[in-house]
Amino acid sequence: MKKVFIALVPLSVFIGLIVLLYVNLNNHSEVLPSPLIGKKIPQFEHPTLYSNQVLNQDDFIGQPWMLNVFGSWCPSCQFEHPLVTALANSGKIKVVGLNWKDEPEDAIKWLKRWGNPYHEILVDYQGDTAINLGVYGAPETFLIDAQGTIVYKIAGVLTEKNIQQELMPLIEQMNQGATNP
Repeated sequence: MKKVFIALVPLSVFIGLIVLLYVNLNNHSEVLPSPLIGKKIPQFEHPTLYSNQVLNQDDFIGQPWMLNVFGSWCPSCQFEHPLVTALANSGKIKVVGLNWKDEPEDAIKWLKRWGNPYHEILVDYQGDTAINLGVYGAPETFLIDAQGTIVYKIAGVLTEKNIQQELMPLIEQMNQGATNP
């Protein structure tokens, strides 16, 4: 009896871990509450990747936009890149890239290989803007309304599911003039 009990302990632990993993994968843990939701995007001023033109948060006022934090060093960014491209190509939202802690040459090579879906690409070489946004890893995505207010944040990889169930309804609302879902 004791041998059976000892044999069942590892099996029980394994089953428990599987259940915890399943629950965590289905609880939208990538949607992090952010103290910045409902607040203006923090001030920034960055050169763009291709032209070195300096842009700031006010350059994006007037229409909703999505800020996608990425880096050429980020394997998860490569994984979500086709979805970012599809969103940009849909014409429903202006997609701006924030190239985070990356060498400009590496970012240019990466975009040449995988394609450039971004309306603009801001270079955050030192990571200051990412810090002000509360970014702790790439990729992260922010929805920002036409007045410059952060409406939503997803930490981690965009998926078809979170795009269709979470982002697209908010994008539609923002495009109709609603800023607070």
